[in-house]
Amino acid sequence: MKKVVTRFAPSPTGTLHIGGVRTALFNFVYARQNNGKFLVRIEDTDRERSTKEFENNILENLSSIGLDPDEKPINQSERNEIYINAAEKILESGHAYWCDCSADELEIMRKEQSASGKKPMYDGRSRDLGLSRSDKTVLRLATPEKGEVIVNDLIRGKIRFNNNELDDLILLRSDGSPTYHLCNVVDDYEQGVTTVIRGEDHISNTPRQIHIQKSLGYPSLEYAHLPLVLGTDKKRLSKRNAATSLEEYKEKGYLDTAILNTLARLGWSQGDKEVFYLDDLIKEFNLKDVQKAGAIFDISKLDWLNSQHLSNLSLKEFKQKLKPFLKNLNIELEDHLNADKLIESMRTSENTLSGISAALEPYYKDIKKYDEKAIEKFIKDKSRLVELRTLLNEIDNWDQETIENVLKDFQVKNELSVPAVNQPIRISLVGSTKSPGLGLTLSIFDKNQALERIDNLISHIG
Repeated sequence: MKKVVTRFAPSPTGTLHIGGVRTALFNFVYARQNNGKFLVRIEDTDRERSTKEFENNILENLSSIGLDPDEKPINQSERNEIYINAAEKILESGHAYWCDCSADELEIMRKEQSASGKKPMYDGRSRDLGLSRSDKTVLRLATPEKGEVIVNDLIRGKIRFNNNELDDLILLRSDGSPTYHLCNVVDDYEQGVTTVIRGEDHISNTPRQIHIQKSLGYPSLEYAHLPLVLGTDKKRLSKRNAATSLEEYKEKGYLDTAILNTLARLGWSQGDKEVFYLDDLIKEFNLKDVQKAGAIFDISKLDWLNSQHLSNLSLKEFKQKLKPFLKNLNIELEDHLNADKLIESMRTSENTLSGISAALEPYYKDIKKYDEKAIEKFIKDKSRLVELRTLLNEIDNWDQETIENVLKDFQVKNELSVPAVNQPIRISLVGSTKSPGLGLTLSIFDKNQALERIDNLISHIG
């Protein structure tokens, strides 16, 4: 049995798209499941839009997220001679011909076809003219005019294409440069690819590429066309719905494992199980179970999965992941008196590392801005806050249990609600009503620092 080889073939015309990461992931997992190879090919024949900067971004991000190819990536821009030779082989076999139709002639042809209710497509008018190559001719594939192409898609089952609905696509442009379809087919063969896993937007390309394969005598391939990644508006994912590049999600503090988990769940499910790591996917993922309908990317699902992956980290791992995000705020994690206690208590405060870092800022820096709506709601006048400050000042044993007992006694004795007692102190400590339990929050601060913050809020209220 032939060894399974999959490939991810991005164009370096932009940063690595989240949909591209999912395609790479499914190719990677399928190769690992079959003890095969996962390859990467850079399709950079679009010289105007392709850049080395984008290419490096794609390769570095794939590596950082754990999807390293098993061989050094190849670049189509360096393989022109191989494609030209393949085109000449097709021409010699009688499966291609030169065409000199001008752009104006083709436009008139399409308009006439549309007007008569036909599908606009090249009608093969140069096929039997026996034209020679010139600087005005393109090389076209002589697509069979009868019969059909049947694609046994691993996700969609049998897909049929009538040959008479496929026009004679261009293999070489008039300047001699090869087109996408020719390069794609030749590279799949040269790289030993056995299985093509890509987005459903490539379905219409498949029969055309199969005809090129046959004209070159190449073996047939396995195909699987994934549902497109959609936004919550059920349209193709774009910047309107959410960030589209992998880098943006990493910068916001989503873990690589959570991103892969979320992408794996786009169009595929495994009972009630939600949390997966890469090793889990290699054991449990089944390409044939991927749905056909578009897969909706919901940021709230990513948030939830990210919180699950964050909670599965050890404290040491969590701190290492958090440090760069704190440094972005000019905070050194270990600068706090009770750093471990603080981090442990705050690690579920937000869904992302950047969110958690922002929530930690009041514990490291003076409060720049109070939540004025919270002050208006919970502090009618400063007298109670002054009273609570005096009460806290009298505590000798500054630990969570003692603090909580003192505050509880005060609340009961004065017949107050818990928020009426706790929220004014919480606002003084962190600027808002969001923090862990108040006894824990106070114990994280040094006693003098806590009292100083209460004084600052009293002054602020005036």
